[in-house]
Amino acid sequence: MKNTGKFQDKKLYEFIDRTKKDPTCAIKIPKKLWPKIYVQKYAITNLWKYDLPSGWRLIYTIKTDEVMILSVILEWFDHKEYARRFDY
Repeated sequence: MKNTGKFQDKKLYEFIDRTKKDPTCAIKIPKKLWPKIYVQKYAITNLWKYDLPSGWRLIYTIKTDEVMILSVILEWFDHKEYARRFDY
């Protein structure tokens, strides 16, 4: 993703770039709150929520091996969809 385009796109890029520099900069979601679909579909071992502007949420997991740390974005959605996914 490049830092060009609309203001909103630039802001989204800045937030995603922040998670690349510090994968743990977000809120770690307790395991008991994980939607089952993430466990079944992605076999996650951790889950993070990053609050974006205007009530949007970025949900990701961190994968690691001996060489790298990789943040994998699973979904991003507005607050209404976030609340629906997490049964709030």
